[in-house]
Formats: sequence, C-alpha cells, structure tokens
Amino acid sequence: MSDPLLILAVTILAAIIAIALIIWAVRIAQRPRNALLHGGLSPELLARALELKATDQFDQAVFLVRGETGLSHRAATRLVRKLRPAPPAPPAPPAI
Repeated sequence: MSDPLLILAVTILAAIIAIALIIWAVRIAQRPRNALLHGGLSPELLARALELKATDQFDQAVFLVRGETGLSHRAATRLVRKLRPAPPAPPAPPAI
C-alpha cells in the first residue's frame, strides 16, 4: 500500500525540479554567448576597445562595448578580456 505522504513529497520534488529546469532554460536563452560572432562587432569598435584596454582603461572599454552593443556588464567584460591585438603581418617577400 502506498503512503499518501510519500506520493505527495515525490510529486512536490518533481514539480520543484521541473520549475528549476524551466527557469534555467529561460535564463540561458536570454543571454546567448555567440550573438556577436561572425561580424557582430565593427572594426572601429574593436580598435577603440583595444586602444582603451592597452592604456589601462579597462572599465571605459567595457562601458564603450556595452553602449555600442547592448551587452550586459558581465558579457561586455568577458568580451573585453578576450580582446587581443591582431598579430603583425608577415614581412613581404623580397622583390627580385
């Protein structure tokens, strides 16, 4: 024979887990991590943010990226931390 209290407890636990998973999925969907890949940032914005970062103005670079892209503070900070200057172009081969 089933204990009604045990059935109620298991049902409540399952409902709590389902609600937590739904909330987690909604939060993940609201902050896509790859929204700016493949040309989402202009070269001018990247250059200015790199310049600010190079002159130890990290917060200003984050503020600039947030203002231009609409990213959250956390996402803009992550993006600015990952910015690296482009490697120098290889030297041209000597003309013959």
